[in-house]
Amino acid sequence: MNDIKLGQLVRDTLTGFEGVAVARTEWLFGCVRVTVQPKALDDKGVPIQNQCFDEAQLDVDPPADSIGGDRDDSTAVSRNE
Repeated sequence: MNDIKLGQLVRDTLTGFEGVAVARTEWLFGCVRVTVQPKALDDKGVPIQNQCFDEAQLDVDPPADSIGGDRDDSTAVSRNE
């Protein structure tokens, strides 16, 4: 398991799609998907649509690089409380 953190720059090993990990979804039977938002624009200057990939096929690129800083979620408040 790659254990990708949100904000890390990642690259899909199959397609070469690159961007920032912006969401992580854990499914009931163990599948983990990561949503990747590309930093590039298309030919018309419009942002390219986010794509989702299995976490196992993503590499952190370059290693230890991320957008923003370390997150401390210990003080986060649930919307259900």
